[in-house]
Amino acid sequence: MPRVYIKTYGCQMNERDSEQVSQMFIERGYTMTPTEMDADVVLINTCSVRDQAEQKAIGKMGMVNKNVRRHRPHLVTGFMGCMAQSRGGELLDLGKSKVDLVVGTQKYHRVVEYVEQLVRNREERQMDEERFSIVDVAEEEASQNSIRDHILKDGQATAFVSIMQGCNMKCTFCIVPYTRGGERGRPIAEIVEEVRRLADRGVKEVTLLGQIVNLYGRHEFPAVDGKSPFVQLLEGVHGVDGIERIRFTSPHPIGYKKDLIEAFTYLPKLAEHVHLPLQSGSDAILKRMHRPYTTARFEELVAKIREARPGIAVTTDIIVGFPGETEENYLETRALCDRVKFENAFIFRYSKRRGTPAAEMDESIQVSERVKEERNQDLLALVNGHVQAKYAELVGQKVEILCEGPSKTVSTRLMGRTRTNKIVVFDGNPARHVGQIFDVQVSGFENFTLYADAILSD
Repeated sequence: MPRVYIKTYGCQMNERDSEQVSQMFIERGYTMTPTEMDADVVLINTCSVRDQAEQKAIGKMGMVNKNVRRHRPHLVTGFMGCMAQSRGGELLDLGKSKVDLVVGTQKYHRVVEYVEQLVRNREERQMDEERFSIVDVAEEEASQNSIRDHILKDGQATAFVSIMQGCNMKCTFCIVPYTRGGERGRPIAEIVEEVRRLADRGVKEVTLLGQIVNLYGRHEFPAVDGKSPFVQLLEGVHGVDGIERIRFTSPHPIGYKKDLIEAFTYLPKLAEHVHLPLQSGSDAILKRMHRPYTTARFEELVAKIREARPGIAVTTDIIVGFPGETEENYLETRALCDRVKFENAFIFRYSKRRGTPAAEMDESIQVSERVKEERNQDLLALVNGHVQAKYAELVGQKVEILCEGPSKTVSTRLMGRTRTNKIVVFDGNPARHVGQIFDVQVSGFENFTLYADAILSD
């Protein structure tokens, strides 16, 4: 059977989708290969939220055609995901990158079938120069239910669980509603059963995934006893034996209703970390972004979450240089960050995304790249100062970690993650510690990594 290489760019949703496609190939007898050089099938899965991810994917496909196809003329190549959904058939002839397959976000379950069609066509035509390609970016009902299978490594104790697809919010800077479609949630019972199967295989921590994860099921399932479908799901997952930590991403501020905040007071398996995208600290810019909350409401929300679970870490996303952002608007964002003191922030310079309302805004209100970069660096410096202060407070303290495996930066050491989602590097025994939860004592930190010398639970 052909060997398959899948390269993923973008968010955790893309990683989860690629894992599902890989599992489908394995079930059909294919072999997954870690390098494109010996692959018969090369697929690239990428998002469209940031231009950088698209450019990386396009560049990667060009290199595959240059370095692999000329040596393996039978090679089948394809794009999957949000970029495939938004660009469709135009990706078949992208510069010098000849592509055979373009599959949208609601067709992952058909990828293997399409690849087999392409392989058969190659075998039947052989020397025939006529090109056969497949493009499928159509919507498909219940496609969200197809992302449910997992490939687990030995000792793997964490897993992502897709609970929904799509988004209805239509933020003016975001392409996701147009590439992923409207909100569609999976049944609670099916998700809980998937988590139960993961726990039976040794998984101790799950991260629930959705474009706006805390709005899960609001159109499909009723509230029960004043609890939203998402809180009902959290309670169901919380009841699974063997699961010790629960995370979720990415939420929206408007999804933090009273019932979800209260869940942090009685569901101890909920990890002490929430990622809460702010996007801007200016009410005028939030309105232009079509973000339906005010900065005052955002700060009130952070205070309530911190009150419900003392010690919880709050991280965020911020866009600088959105069309019309004045210096005063930016300083409002800066001041809010100084007050809230996030434990980390992903700060992005605004870039136009084709097909979004913001891309059509008047050129006269566009912010220059120089100003975007200045604001980006200034805000990074401010946030990093707050982050480093938080890390310094942990030196000498005991923290609980879940050991995930070897460190990516120091291969001779192990890496774990705290309940507040901080990375800890330490000396340990892989046979004993990988996949386990235990306490360590923090001895120091560098940038965004904690270091621990003593394992306190041995």
